[in-house]
Amino acid sequence: MTRRDLESAVAAATGEDVREIRRRGFSVLNLRQRDFDPEPDNQLPQAIDWDRVDQQRSHSFFEQVFGPLQPAV
Repeated sequence: MTRRDLESAVAAATGEDVREIRRRGFSVLNLRQRDFDPEPDNQLPQAIDWDRVDQQRSHSFFEQVFGPLQPAV
């Protein structure tokens, strides 16, 4: 199957224009390649969990004692 045949088949199956299929970059996969389509769980996260980052860096150097508020003088 040539690239043109693949693009035509995908365009016919999806109803998209062949130019749109080319723009999206469909290609024939080599199934012998070990990780040709990695699962999302095997990839690094694409977002930052700011709560986790904050937990890792929020360490007090001094003991914080919370008691009744004193009036300002």
